[in-house]
Parts: sequence; structure tokens; C-alpha cells
Amino acid sequence: MRFFCHDPGRDGTCALGGESWEHHMLKLELASAVRSAGWHAALEVAGGDGAWRADVMASSPDGSRRIAWEAQLSPITDRDILARTARYAAEGIGVCWVSPGPQAPPWIDVVPAVQVSAPDNAPGQHGQCWRVVDGLGGFDAAAGMWAFKPQELGRLVRWVLSGSVTPVASLPHYTSVQRGSGLGHYVQRRLWWTSAQSERAQNEHDRRRQEQAERADRGRREAADRRAARWQQDFERRQQLQRRRKSQPVPDPEDEETRRALAQERRRLEQAWRRHRELEAAKRQELAGRAVEVARAWWQDVQPRQRAELFTAVAERAWHDEEVRVEIPERPQVSESFAYGIPLFTTGRLRALYGIVRPCPELVCLSPQLEFQHIVVRDEQEARQLAGVMSPRARITNLCLSSDATGRPGRQPAMPAPAQPDGRGGARPS
Repeated sequence: MRFFCHDPGRDGTCALGGESWEHHMLKLELASAVRSAGWHAALEVAGGDGAWRADVMASSPDGSRRIAWEAQLSPITDRDILARTARYAAEGIGVCWVSPGPQAPPWIDVVPAVQVSAPDNAPGQHGQCWRVVDGLGGFDAAAGMWAFKPQELGRLVRWVLSGSVTPVASLPHYTSVQRGSGLGHYVQRRLWWTSAQSERAQNEHDRRRQEQAERADRGRREAADRRAARWQQDFERRQQLQRRRKSQPVPDPEDEETRRALAQERRRLEQAWRRHRELEAAKRQELAGRAVEVARAWWQDVQPRQRAELFTAVAERAWHDEEVRVEIPERPQVSESFAYGIPLFTTGRLRALYGIVRPCPELVCLSPQLEFQHIVVRDEQEARQLAGVMSPRARITNLCLSSDATGRPGRQPAMPAPAQPDGRGGARPS
């Protein structure tokens, strides 16, 4: 096997003597990618005052720009890596930190950095080159979140040198990024290498989200004002009725005719109230007979992708606002006990009912226990519909999600399967 070694009799000082094989090969890969992009590359370049020493220094052909590439394998604190990055910035030098470890380093979103994986040279296997597995991302406007964009290391180097990708900070609402296929697998990323298009998409999505939140807050305030106005009108009406009763002369209890008139009036009122209750019972019975059709029509407005977005938003809100983890079932099922909404429960040993997702407003009268539950809806329109049929003390959370349909044209989404009551106000799979 051919290999390089030091000359006999040479002293022990060598710039590469303390480097691992992986560190040295990553530096050579970076230098090769820089040269392939048309830039000059030099290894182990030190600053004039010794304040920094770059593993690979990339210089543009006209010498106007320099970017340092640092292969960082050993542990380093956020404070130290920020200080080293600041020393490069003080001299107008850009920097990209590269970590070849099996896991993302803690400073992956503290400074402009990427995580890479080494080539797999096994016969018949993919991945014959260094690849970027973390730190390079793109903003998905449809999902409203960042996504990882694995890519070849050489292509990333070319994009960075040409200015096609730059370090972009995540806005506070978009730091959670899904890692893996499960709904609960999320990591925090505050800094990305990404394109200007992704940066604009993030800013535009955040602007629309804030506008929707402002409209929802305005709708809640208007609904609260209307409820307060109705309550004030009822209060004034009762006060007026009490004053009118007090102003009327008190009938003489000894007057037989007066007693008969009062008894007849009471019987009339009782009969009217009885007829009213019978009519209401008949209406509820008729509504219960077609409850499944009403619920199916209610759920047909939600496309499969919107449903997945809805459950993801519920889980994120529960964790960020209340620090509660919500279990998202693989096959969500509606509950007849909660107006054909979908009950969600918390995880852990003390499994509790967290809330009801999208109960049908038309079926609320069949589920009086909804008044004491947490109701979660998609948008302002659904919040107004439920607020109009529930008491003012009902807790309704509006997630302010987009109402645009994203399903396939001509295909009606099915209503989630009904669930059997489990005896605790919740539901179990049927």
C-alpha cells in the first residue's frame, strides 16, 4: 500500500501531525470543491496577527472575497466558536463551519455551519461522496415551516462561493423543524444556509400569519362585544319587568275571581312550556336521526392535507403555549358524544382529555358536555359558527390556519370513522 510519511531525520514539528485521518480528508475535499468552483484554495492559512488559522481559505479569482472553511471535529463551546467567527468577520472574511460527526453539533444554528456525512465506499452502495445532511434548508410555504435539503458537499461549496445561498435566521415562529416521519419528531433550528427565495417565502408566510391572527383577535373581540351587548339587553329587560311588576297593584288573595284568573294563567304558561319542550325534543330526535349525514357534510370541507396540518398545529400549540404533549392518533376518529368532533388526549401515565377538534356546530345541541371542554377549530369562520351556538363561557381556540383546499380535484375526503364512547367523555377506536 502506498502512503505518505515524513522524511527520515526530520524534526517532529508538522502542521498536519495532530490531525485525524477524517479531518485531513475533509479538508482535502473542501479544497478540491473550492478549486472546482473556480476559486483559489490554500490549506492552513494563518492571519497576520495570528488571531485565526483557517483549515481551507477560499479566495475569489480577483482577490476581492475570501471565505474560510473550518472542519470542526473536536468539541467547542458556543462562546468560543462565536469568538472565532467574529475574528474572521473583523477582517471581512466569511466562514462556514463543517462538522462530520454522526450527530448535529450543538452550535449547528449558532454560527453559519453544516453537518456532513463521509462517503460510503462499500461496493454497490450509494453515497460515494461527502454529503450535507444538516444546515442546508428551504422554506416550504405550503406547510409553513423549514425543511432539510440534503445535498452534495461540492455543490454546497459552489453555491456558497457564488452567493446563491447565504446564512438566514429563522423567525421565532418557524424554529421547529420536523426531523423524520413521525409527528412528534421535531428539532430546533435558528440559522440556515438557504436561498434568497426561501428567505422571502418565510417573510411572506409570517406576514400572512400575523394578518390572520389579527383578524382572529378582532373577530373574538367583536363576538365578545356582541355577547356583552345581548347580556346587557337581557339585564335591562329583566329590570324593566321587575319595575313593572312592582308598579302593578297586588291582587287581594281573598278575591276568588283573582285567584281563578291566576291559576288559569299558570296552567296556560305550563302548557305552553310543555309544548315548547316537546317541540325541542322532537327537533333533537330528528337531528339525531340525521347526525351522521350532517357530520359527514361538516368534515367534507377539510382535505386530508389540511387535516394533517390541523393536528400538527394542535400539537405545536399545546407544547409551546401550555407545555403539554398531545397524542395524535394514526387514524383520528370522531366521537358522537362530542358533536362528532375528534377528541385528543395527552400522553404519559395520566392520560387526560386535552380538547375536541372541530365539533359540528349544528350538532352541539346534542352534546351539552361540550360547554366544559376545550374546543379547537381551524379558522375564524368555524370559531364564529361555534360561538353562535355555545354559551359565552365556552373555551374556543382558533388556530388561524389557511382555508385553501389542497386535495385532489374531484375527490371528496371521507369523514373520520366514528368512535365508541370509553366512559370518560372521550372515545376509543370502534
